[in-house]
Amino acid sequence: MIRYLKVILPLLVWAIIAGSCSDYQKVLKSNDYGRKLELATKLYNKKDYNKAFPLFEELVSVKRGTREAEDIYYYYCYCNYYLDDLISASYHFSQFAKTYPASQKAEETAFMSAYCYYLGSPVYSLDQSNSYKAIEELQLFINKYPNSTRIEECNTLIDKLRKKLEVKSFEKAMLYFKTTDYKAAIIALNNTLKDFPMTEYKEEILFTIMKSNFLLAENSYENKKAERYKAAIDAYNVFIDKFATGKYTSEAQSIVNKAKERYQQYSSLNK
Repeated sequence: MIRYLKVILPLLVWAIIAGSCSDYQKVLKSNDYGRKLELATKLYNKKDYNKAFPLFEELVSVKRGTREAEDIYYYYCYCNYYLDDLISASYHFSQFAKTYPASQKAEETAFMSAYCYYLGSPVYSLDQSNSYKAIEELQLFINKYPNSTRIEECNTLIDKLRKKLEVKSFEKAMLYFKTTDYKAAIIALNNTLKDFPMTEYKEEILFTIMKSNFLLAENSYENKKAERYKAAIDAYNVFIDKFATGKYTSEAQSIVNKAKERYQQYSSLNK
């Protein structure tokens, strides 16, 4: 009996699966759109988005303009989302909100459109076009739905994206410094301060700007040295005004002492 069950049970399971697949294919190929919608909804609720997707995809076109169209499109948007096609999901969520602006789901889908861009934002070391787009879309949502319960979440997501952009900007600027391109480092570090005035890297940035000016002067032609040592001294004054004590203070003092000495030397030569 046990041996019989070992043989027959796998066959029964296979038969059930095969029959289920066969039924699905029949519905998929049929013109019975009522049955297609019923099956698509059932599959969606079972989280079988792979099978639900082609059914909803066809129904979106077939049922356009009907009373079922809104729900069908809503499910279709989420099928794209759950299947991790974030570009398509964002587009269709946005289209849903535009197509059904009076819908109770319009606010939700407008948020989801922006959220898909957020999810598509890569690690800071990669291109950040999606991060900028996500910030833009989240801000548009805030402007359109100022009383939404999702506003706090939007602001949190924007903060996370801006932090990623801040790190990207800082690391890029520091790379110029590490590769001894001091002129580019000064420009890039100042841009980081301009774009992210509250950055946690401010102390290191101001110190590195000063050090970059000094090292740039050290490697300049003689007729450029005086003005560049003076720039290093000015940068030190900005740094020390903000960070009179800190981990860079001692080194900064040592650098500015050399800068002042050399400034006196080269400014006198230029007279």
